[in-house]
Amino acid sequence: KASDSVDRLSPSESPRKKQATEIPLDAALPATPVTTTSANMDSDDEFNSSGSDEFMNQDSDDILEEDSDYMDQDDMGFDTQDSSIKPTRHAYEVEYKVFDTANIQEFQDKQVHEVSSILGQPPEATAILLRHLRWNKERLIDQYMEKTEDVLEAAGLDDSAEANPPRLQKIKGFVCDICCEDGPDLESFAMKCKHRFCVDCYQQYLRTKIKDEGEAARIRCPGDGCNRTVDSKSLDLLVSDDLRDRYQELLNRTYVDDKENLRWCPAPNCEYAVECSVKDKDLLRIVPTVHCDCGYYFCFGCSLTDHQPAPCSLVRKWLKKCEDDSETANWISANTKECPKCNSTIEKNGGCNHMTCRKCRNEFCWICMGLWSEHGTSWYNCNRFEEKSGFDARDAQAKSRASLERYLHYYNRYANHEQSAKLDKDIYLKSEKKMMQLQNASGMSWIEVQFLDSASQALQQCRQTLKWTYAFAYYLARANLTEIFEDNQKDLEMAVENLSEMFEKPIDQLQGLKVEMMDKTAYCTKRRIILLDDTAENLKSGNWEFNVTLT
Repeated sequence: KASDSVDRLSPSESPRKKQATEIPLDAALPATPVTTTSANMDSDDEFNSSGSDEFMNQDSDDILEEDSDYMDQDDMGFDTQDSSIKPTRHAYEVEYKVFDTANIQEFQDKQVHEVSSILGQPPEATAILLRHLRWNKERLIDQYMEKTEDVLEAAGLDDSAEANPPRLQKIKGFVCDICCEDGPDLESFAMKCKHRFCVDCYQQYLRTKIKDEGEAARIRCPGDGCNRTVDSKSLDLLVSDDLRDRYQELLNRTYVDDKENLRWCPAPNCEYAVECSVKDKDLLRIVPTVHCDCGYYFCFGCSLTDHQPAPCSLVRKWLKKCEDDSETANWISANTKECPKCNSTIEKNGGCNHMTCRKCRNEFCWICMGLWSEHGTSWYNCNRFEEKSGFDARDAQAKSRASLERYLHYYNRYANHEQSAKLDKDIYLKSEKKMMQLQNASGMSWIEVQFLDSASQALQQCRQTLKWTYAFAYYLARANLTEIFEDNQKDLEMAVENLSEMFEKPIDQLQGLKVEMMDKTAYCTKRRIILLDDTAENLKSGNWEFNVTLT
């Protein structure tokens, strides 16, 4: 019996299923399952114990499955949420991608292959066609389908580009038109235009074009007046490997220069190009600062170094104002006066206010610019400031002086942050030595002294931003937004000065300032982001009012 009960309650079998098979189909179902299975059990206790164990196992399994399902759902929910969360982009940031020369070459080859299969031209001719139309694929296909011969002729090609590939030949009786050499073993070369020259002259011509003139995409046949373009397959026959590498480098540069959404990084010896979708028409509302993989920050619109928050048009006006003689004229206006009669420029060289123009001999008062004859006996102490005769001259003098003082206010602060940034950069170049000294003096690890490097980088970035905030503020018209901008500017400037002061402390004091410097570095970075975000949002919305016209 014990073995029978064990067999009946084995885990591989379900007691409920066995009961269902034992009941005839035409029999009435019992009221409770106990009445149908009690005959097969030795006692009610055996049934209760086995059934309760089974139900407990089933219930616990169900609960575990429900819990696991619930946990899986939660996990799936968190995973989905995490995967959908993307790092938020600040208002002053733009989307961009950085490519190396291998990527650029890959883009060219892919586009040449696609267009070549459509036009039915060999890859060398297709590349020349694409360069002719500045890599505008759609425009090339449309024009080629409408006017094939005109497009080929304008690009320096013909419709027989695929037949008779270029090759070097020895032609009996040939005389080179450039060097006038002849001989039975003289190798010559000619393209489809039939202008044949010796190989040495052709090589020298291509070397001059590629190495000296920097030309690659549109090298013409050396024949007089010929418009035929030298393709890459012809060039491979004539130039050496080093010249071929230079030729390919120039082709890559031409490709980037022809694309509106690509720019070369202006940093010295950098070979990266940056892709950005910001158009020239958007530069009045956006300052597209990008970060190259070489570590250099620059503006995608004008290729100058990072000048946020000032847009490119204001930067051009500011630099021109600082470089040309416009402020020299302002100085002349502020320190000299014009004769009220002949408008000659006069500089006061003595203490007497009685001025006599050497040109027209007009006598006037230096202070009020009025006629000296109206002063009576008060020759050297002018008290006639409200005299009508000198009102216009005094007004022009006051405006010129106010304009000069306003410019000098912003320029001095602009120049101060520019000079401070250079000094901070010098300190940054020495920061590694300073970090090593701190590490040796305090016993700190190399990772623990990295806060000096972070502080130095934050100082340079904030100085660069502060420098251009003064150029931006110079052209701002007074409004409520201007006061908010100046408050953000003041907060950032105070934080930068505090961090710069701590950064220049002696080595023996830096260890105790580590936490404070890390907090101040984070605060400076945060204040810079707040200032740039606010400025960029209002620039996009057109809320800023300037005292000049942006063009």
